[in-house]
Amino acid sequence: MPDQPPPAPAGDVPATCPAGAHAPVPEVRGPVPELFSWEFATDPYPAYAWLREHAPVRRTRLPSGVEAWLVTRYADAKQALADQRLSKNPAHHVEPAHAKSKTGIPGERSANLMTHLLNIDPPDHTRLRRLVSKAFTPRRVAEFAPRVQELTDHLIDRFAEKGEADLIHDFAFPLPIYAICDLLGVPREDQDDFRDWAGMMIRHGGGPRGGVARSVKKMRGYLAELIHRKRLEPGDDLISGLIRASDHGEHLTENEAAAMAFILLFAGFETTVNLIGNGTYALLTHPEQRARLQESLADGDTALLETGLEELLRFDGPVELATWRFATEPLTIGVEEIAAGDPVLVVLAAADRDPARFDLPDTLDLSRRDNQHLGYGHGIHYCLGAPLARLEGQAALATLLRRLPDLRLAAEPGDLRWRGGLIMRGLRTLPVEFTPAQRSKYQTPEPPSS
Repeated sequence: MPDQPPPAPAGDVPATCPAGAHAPVPEVRGPVPELFSWEFATDPYPAYAWLREHAPVRRTRLPSGVEAWLVTRYADAKQALADQRLSKNPAHHVEPAHAKSKTGIPGERSANLMTHLLNIDPPDHTRLRRLVSKAFTPRRVAEFAPRVQELTDHLIDRFAEKGEADLIHDFAFPLPIYAICDLLGVPREDQDDFRDWAGMMIRHGGGPRGGVARSVKKMRGYLAELIHRKRLEPGDDLISGLIRASDHGEHLTENEAAAMAFILLFAGFETTVNLIGNGTYALLTHPEQRARLQESLADGDTALLETGLEELLRFDGPVELATWRFATEPLTIGVEEIAAGDPVLVVLAAADRDPARFDLPDTLDLSRRDNQHLGYGHGIHYCLGAPLARLEGQAALATLLRRLPDLRLAAEPGDLRWRGGLIMRGLRTLPVEFTPAQRSKYQTPEPPSS
């Protein structure tokens, strides 16, 4: 099966229609597409198109056995993401305790890392986000741009002369993990440990049994020790900023600081791995769009890079489903009645290809202007790390295209495999070939050795 959906046959899904112009949900006809199979992971978009058309809010049994509502239309998705009756706190889940552990990041409960922004509601969410925002400012991210560029060039240096690479293992994975470690203030000599722990977490069950939970516990222990050291000797890094952050005399507790550092690390690396991987793959399989971007970059124009990154986020973004929400009271989404306690999963990948919101949604158009995608969420849980991800994504794609101009796939698209998982969407590997290139002229310290 091809990794990108073919154009929809005429009449199947309208290419354009005014925002909000969905017709009433028709009677379901024909077989319901199979969800969450390996074939589905390769190309979920035809199944999502079917759901948008026939069952835009559908109760579905997930691979874990938990039942949840899938929301696939843009208007419904945007409403659900901002609806405060949909809680982020797993305590509102009506399933028995054994199922609750299947609705969050594996290992976070046992490691006492639950009190982060993805698991709490106002007023605690308001307080913590305000405190974290004081440390994680746009100015701090902008000042980090030179380091991101250095990391990008050094990682490319490692394989530039070989003429081949796996862009996931050699580039998309290490770049954000080293970047977020630098930003948090993790010493360089400890960053390879973080890379190993993060690698276990990103496998989604592909490693040894219990490996994810053990990695989370190791990370939790290290963060507790690091926070203690930063309290004694604060620096100009994000963890020190989290410790210093205060609001009307309120400070982050040690557990809150550890949980916040953990979720910034976890959410700040896997989403960017997939952004770089999915984005590069989309460019390699859409040569006309890739050529447009290369020409604009050669002319010193970054406007297409900026709109192009947003389009890549919309077209095949790194987060397929928004993280879990639980109804605190009965409510209606679309035409479906959601009971109190029911889990709700907003399918960002489906909403961002809704023809009721986007013209030609299955077409990659790097110059798309009307592009209010939901790739980083919406409402009070909009991704705090979006500016950093955009910075890393733009640096990664621009540098790859500049330094390796004839970059090409070294495998058939149908042979590539996508990681099985519920929330994230990303490739396991991305083998590429190119004309061997020279190393960069950067003389700054390299990232830790692999």
